[in-house]
Amino acid sequence: MSDEVAHYWRHPVMPDVDLLRARFITHRFGRHVHEGYNFSVIEQGVEEFEHRGTLLRAGPGSIVVVNPDTVHTGQAAIPEGWVYRGMYPSVDLVREVAAELGASSGTPYFPETVFTDPAATRLLRSAHQAGEEGDALAASTLLRSALAGMLRRHAQQIPGSDEAAVPPAVRAAREILHERLVDPPSLEELAAEVGSRPFPLLRAFRTVTGLPPHAYLNQIRVREARRLLDAGDLPAEVASRTGFADQAHLNRHFKRTVGVPPGAYRRARGAA
Repeated sequence: MSDEVAHYWRHPVMPDVDLLRARFITHRFGRHVHEGYNFSVIEQGVEEFEHRGTLLRAGPGSIVVVNPDTVHTGQAAIPEGWVYRGMYPSVDLVREVAAELGASSGTPYFPETVFTDPAATRLLRSAHQAGEEGDALAASTLLRSALAGMLRRHAQQIPGSDEAAVPPAVRAAREILHERLVDPPSLEELAAEVGSRPFPLLRAFRTVTGLPPHAYLNQIRVREARRLLDAGDLPAEVASRTGFADQAHLNRHFKRTVGVPPGAYRRARGAA
């Protein structure tokens, strides 16, 4: 791949697993989160990304793991960019594989973000390639083998998130933003509605979610846009239904989060 390119598609067997093969040079992922896990194998070049306040780098042969709902970025660390294969399994699937391995209840958590493990790299790459080739039996077998290998060698179990520890004002603010994608309140209005002041709400919201309210809103807009695109809606329709100013506005935020524009995503997900 001599030019910047991204190929995004749905796993041929597991509909809750997305796959991405890309070379990025100038593309930059904005601060974003994934509902599920992100397992990536760096094949060429070097990626750098912000993760939990630290700037990390990953070179050839490295595995990058980002846990669900963890804010991170992504961009090239060298002029040649980076080439990688990304796999995005859902939390439910990873929990299912963990349970089959005898893990106790809870959500698997990967404490290492960038590491080298040649055996795990081979499993992830083989699973990704089988998913790209569309061989149903090989793709499903190798995917579960790759996830099992990652879980056995690199995961810990943590209990479900303690929602009770989230400040009530933040919980209420999140609910309002989810309900009002198209017509969100200002920060001052949001704070008044949840019984707080603007700056204390902003600080508490960022502490809990890793993002300020406006950036969190764009993330849930992109998440809803993906669901609508999966259902077959056209990008222009999706933009208006999720609160983006127009399709160009949707395109910009969508690509900075997903890696491909909404039209390419829609085609890859098999929408009519």
